[in-house]
Amino acid sequence: MLGLKKFLFMGGSATALSADLRTALDTWRAQPAPDLGEVHFHTRYVVIDITCSGTNVEQDQLLSIAASTIRQAMITPEDSLFIDFTDSDDDAAVNRKLVTFLQFVAKAPVVTYNVAFVSTFLQHACKTRLGIDFQPAWVDLAWMLPSLFKDKSSSIKPLDQWLEALGMPLGNGRRSLMDNTLLIARIFQMLLARAKEQDIHTASQLIEESRASMALRRHH
Repeated sequence: MLGLKKFLFMGGSATALSADLRTALDTWRAQPAPDLGEVHFHTRYVVIDITCSGTNVEQDQLLSIAASTIRQAMITPEDSLFIDFTDSDDDAAVNRKLVTFLQFVAKAPVVTYNVAFVSTFLQHACKTRLGIDFQPAWVDLAWMLPSLFKDKSSSIKPLDQWLEALGMPLGNGRRSLMDNTLLIARIFQMLLARAKEQDIHTASQLIEESRASMALRRHH
């Protein structure tokens, strides 16, 4: 794990990237942002989750990333990505996997549960490894669920408690990261339906509602 920590947070820099990765990053940067004024049905959302060795970005390690796409408000498990950093034994392999992640996300709005945690590790890894400031448009279900599902709960709570509140089976034993990501995607589908009932019809409205919910709760 000490070697992995070096690879993920200390071992490389953007100036050390290979020519093909620099080209890939230039292509990624040049991609146009999607029209977030489109209705949800026309928006590609990317749902992501991560595993880490702890909660301190300066000391702990990003271990894996899982991502799944929602298109036309439907989960597409075949359009998914899983990256395991623990099986990477050299600097270039980690860089390549991070670039693969950026290419998969493209410029789509990103959905997760607890943006503060997930974004901190992803931003740190992308900045340290690739020189990229990874700042997508985030939708945070941790804040959005109490806002749109007040009939279930009006408070922030762990993901598993929301799964129970929304009638979703938890299953037995430990879930894989991809299983967890697909569960988050299913919750997001339910949230999209509820959002439309509350006149939140576009990605930009949803993102703004996520930010407003977070700001409101942090000040009360």
